[in-house]
Amino acid sequence: MKQQLLLVAALCVAGAGSEAAAAPATSARFERFSYTGKSLEQAKPGPGQFVNPVLSGYFPDPSITRVGDDYYVVNSSFTNFPGLPIMHSRDLVTWTQIGNALDRPEQVDFTGVRGSQGIYAPDISFHDGRYYIITTCSSCPGGMGNFIITAENPAGPWSKPVTVKGLNGIDPSLFWDGDKVYVVHNDAPEGTPRYDGHRAIWITELDPATLQRVGTRQVLIDGGVEPARNPIWIEGPHLLKKDGYYYLMCAEGGTGDNHSEVILRSKDVMGPYAPGPANPILTQRDLDPARPNPVTTAGHGKLVQTQRGDWWAVFLATRPYPGNFYNIGRETFLLPVTWKDGWPMILEQGKPVPYTLAKPDLPRQPTPALPMSGDFAYVDEFNGPLSPAWIGLRTPRVRPYSIDKGQLVLQSGQPLGKLDGVPGFIGRRQQHHDATVSTLVDYQPARDGDRAGLIAIQNDANHLFLGVTRIAGRRMVALVKIENGNETVLGSAPLAAGRVELIMEMHGGRSAYSYRAGGKVNSLKTDVDVTFLSTQKAKGFVGVVIGPYVQAADGG
Repeated sequence: MKQQLLLVAALCVAGAGSEAAAAPATSARFERFSYTGKSLEQAKPGPGQFVNPVLSGYFPDPSITRVGDDYYVVNSSFTNFPGLPIMHSRDLVTWTQIGNALDRPEQVDFTGVRGSQGIYAPDISFHDGRYYIITTCSSCPGGMGNFIITAENPAGPWSKPVTVKGLNGIDPSLFWDGDKVYVVHNDAPEGTPRYDGHRAIWITELDPATLQRVGTRQVLIDGGVEPARNPIWIEGPHLLKKDGYYYLMCAEGGTGDNHSEVILRSKDVMGPYAPGPANPILTQRDLDPARPNPVTTAGHGKLVQTQRGDWWAVFLATRPYPGNFYNIGRETFLLPVTWKDGWPMILEQGKPVPYTLAKPDLPRQPTPALPMSGDFAYVDEFNGPLSPAWIGLRTPRVRPYSIDKGQLVLQSGQPLGKLDGVPGFIGRRQQHHDATVSTLVDYQPARDGDRAGLIAIQNDANHLFLGVTRIAGRRMVALVKIENGNETVLGSAPLAAGRVELIMEMHGGRSAYSYRAGGKVNSLKTDVDVTFLSTQKAKGFVGVVIGPYVQAADGG
């Protein structure tokens, strides 16, 4: 107990006397980052089948577009940078990340922005040889609001953002209708909201040259498909045109277990829009919550038609472990769409989202080097530039890392919780609830409280650190839990000089932590409750990101 109290003090403040005079360890070297993940539901696709989700882990709010035989998806990224991951596929089930649309500091500034703020609900579209993404950062400095970026190649580079002046609300989506372009989005209703969660879907025409508003905006939906029932949080709208009708698809019911997708249509793009005969066209809210391996919170989708005429939907959903917790965030799922009497249906009410089903009728693609669904493993040896899957927190003015002789050299930054800067962190999404992550770290803390190792981050106030630190002048390995900003040391042990391998093992809401030093694996702590890293407890909209972390005791 005495050792733990000393360690807590050392992790919070630098030591006094001779230790205060010592130079802080401002960088650490990492070798090899290994990840192995297994799905708790263990769904096994048969011949000609694929497995859901198609993008495992923290890939929420998917938007999709097709250009010829190629499909592209973009997802929300909040304050992670680089942001707006761009995925490519030719069969709708085999996805590869080809870039991030926000990959330069001059594009976006997340200074002072919390983890589940930032970039919300992007939409990707293609028109006349150019790709467009419209999205929201209402919390960004300078009133960035709703903005558009463009590119000739979806892999980038993407332009600097163009703010759409006077466009309020969130979840904007572009709809191209001949030479005209419209934006549909969520905003407050006209007049005074009647109840908490009362929102509206608005439409505004844009000038395709300037990407600014023209004409007068108007309401398409006030409240939802059944206004008398006071539906909440109508959002995530997308328009499409088919057989002379304009179809408006929206999420409804909030982002929790009551999430759903609804459909309306009109003969005129400006309305009026009539709801379909069988809403919602996707939800899991009416299923038994005690069912095994449930898929929950399904909604926020978008439809795409293949080059062969079939229709499919991408949407977000979650895979909670027992207790209805999930740490890995909201994921991207895929389902076929059927049309009946002029109305689309993604999944009839009462039916569970299937984990396995027949692949789309599209040319088969080889398994990528880094799969995005099912069980998979990978190792990054740091032998070259980092893949676009690596992300940090907030926008660095100077890149906090370098690659040197097969090692990642990471610089210390601002402590987590200080929103005016960037932590010394870069990581990968945890994509399975059952996952093992490891790395080798070479680090010599110079003063009490210096630390470097692996960190699993849900947000600034909720994360878990396993790594090398110094306490009372001694080099130690420690496991530190930070819940709601409060630090607790869960385990520590003396550590001799030299490199150490750090190992995190997650199993749903429980986890274990060990380290290898001197050729021997030592357990530091087992059966740790990590439900505090779940969305339900930590709140917000993101998933856990795990990776190398270094922090000098003085915050520099």
